[in-house]
Amino acid sequence: MAKNPVVFWELASHDQEKTAQFFRDVFEWEINFNEQLGFYIVPERFTPEAMEGGIFTLKRARLPFIALYIQVEGIEEMAQKVEAAGGSILDPVTRLGSGSKLCLFNEPSGVTFAMIEPAPKPA
Repeated sequence: MAKNPVVFWELASHDQEKTAQFFRDVFEWEINFNEQLGFYIVPERFTPEAMEGGIFTLKRARLPFIALYIQVEGIEEMAQKVEAAGGSILDPVTRLGSGSKLCLFNEPSGVTFAMIEPAPKPA
């Protein structure tokens, strides 16, 4: 196991109910309200894949900035779902040099996320 891995994330929003519903509708996440804590919980789903990250110099967005990358299949269709659910596309689907596709979007309250569709595996 990597030393000091990222094990939890939080998303602050102006409207937690609307934000939770957005992620349910678009990404089909299981999100439940925890009465004791007073906020929504996304249950942990550990997979064998490691979570990678990156550090960069901010050029366009405003600080503070952190982006979570959500792996998807059919990124073009997912971008349409983002807009249909009240989100907005910041950077349209772009093919990276690796063959993966990337799309930056805001959920309805304006928090930025990214979707990534991995490159097809070679035959």
